[in-house]
Amino acid sequence: MTDRQTVFDKVAELIGPFNKKGADLSDATTFQHDLEWDSLTVMDFVAAVEDEFDIIITMNMQAEIETVGQLVDAVIKLGS
Repeated sequence: MTDRQTVFDKVAELIGPFNKKGADLSDATTFQHDLEWDSLTVMDFVAAVEDEFDIIITMNMQAEIETVGQLVDAVIKLGS
């Protein structure tokens, strides 16, 4: 079982190259509004997360994940 803060920190690290606005990251940070990501950026980022954590995030799951916190929780759930 992985510590939630460790997963958050790794996700934040992965967001870094995609965070063109330099938005502060928290559980409540949204990908669409706070980070202003388009669909291509989302796909590239999801691929990076999947590779890093060796998981598969389905399209249905992607559609439901709107915040960094939701992504962290999904990574933990998929990795357990």
